[in-house]
Amino acid sequence: MMSAIVSCTDCQPSAPTTAGAGRTFGSNHRWKVLGLGVAANAGFSATFAGIPATAVVMRQGYHLGNAQLGLALGLLGLGVALSELPWGVLTDRWGDRRVLLTGLGATAAWLFIMAILVVPTKAAIPGVALLSASLLVAGLLGGSVNGSSGRAIMAWFREGERGFAMSIRQTAVPLGGGLGALILPSLALALGFGAVFGLLAAVSALSAFFAWRWLHEPPTDGGSDASMEGTAGRAPLRNIEVWRISSAIGLLCFPQVAVLTFASVFLHDFAGMGTAVTSASLAAVQTGAMAMRVWSGRFTDRHGNRRQFLRLCSLLSALAFLALWLLVTAAAGQPALMFLLPVMVVVAGILVSAWHGVAYTELATLAGIGHVGTALSLANSFVFVGFCLVPIAIPWLLIFFSWPGVWLAGAICAAIAWPIFLRQA
Repeated sequence: MMSAIVSCTDCQPSAPTTAGAGRTFGSNHRWKVLGLGVAANAGFSATFAGIPATAVVMRQGYHLGNAQLGLALGLLGLGVALSELPWGVLTDRWGDRRVLLTGLGATAAWLFIMAILVVPTKAAIPGVALLSASLLVAGLLGGSVNGSSGRAIMAWFREGERGFAMSIRQTAVPLGGGLGALILPSLALALGFGAVFGLLAAVSALSAFFAWRWLHEPPTDGGSDASMEGTAGRAPLRNIEVWRISSAIGLLCFPQVAVLTFASVFLHDFAGMGTAVTSASLAAVQTGAMAMRVWSGRFTDRHGNRRQFLRLCSLLSALAFLALWLLVTAAAGQPALMFLLPVMVVVAGILVSAWHGVAYTELATLAGIGHVGTALSLANSFVFVGFCLVPIAIPWLLIFFSWPGVWLAGAICAAIAWPIFLRQA
């Protein structure tokens, strides 16, 4: 069904293709590679976005204050931020298969250890230092997923369908996060964090199996695209345009991270919503983001307007968080407006999450096929700096500016990203 949607300039259903090492693939094997990329990213997204969705339960179960909770969740993002670029460089040198297998296998093993040793029990409650360090290691290992899966997809797909393919891959982030937000808080309440970490370990292990089964280098006979090969020799770390796009991606992720990590706390503490409403709101954010990412990838492939689309997303995100700021300010004096807060969180969360596939495709095209892993990992380093800093900063913003200050800061970050997406003269 999906192969019928895309251009079939590289599809010959009657004849399988052969890789350089003599391995034979069916004409639709690239969709298996894409499916693997979705599964791997969804599994890790369920970890880095699903665990923060348990924030209220984690705060209670581990006996944490808001600052301690922010530190623990922030170090999960810091681990990914620190490891993304090294994993990306290794991907360009070793290949996506070896890196993805290593990273997924190690992540599964570590989460299984956490399920045994880093969970609160009647006998003992792990301290904030142990929990934070464990989440830091989980992030360090999970940073392998983005660059390696992105390199595989960019290698297997041609220009004209890469935006669509990468946007489908990027739906894995809201897919995994949405499932995590929907399942993990209730699972933590019912069975404890041993079940949470154990389930996440099983998902990573299953993704590793499919990587071993399906992920190989693509055929070399005409499988590469000239638009990628033409820039293959340019080092992305010396390319100012790659740095510009990466920094804008990071800035746009700051308000997104605020929604993913503290929206459940906001809706619980400020709006008085229960677990069902907070989980449903975060799941709605992720579901809407999935739909928008697929549509935006296909739309920009057809019209060749990736930069314009990214600027529009920045502007709309800034306006949405500005509206959320105004609504929170008004709701403090008008309790009847509280029921609108989950709706506005969902709208702002979707708008600030809709652009990922388009941005990563633009970045990978700029870098060239030989440097996709490095370029995508550079961008994700900026992204996970946000996952580190935002949960740590929000408790301090709450002390000085309360919730209106949190959402106003998100609007400012999105507004700053807008001019960065302008092309250099």
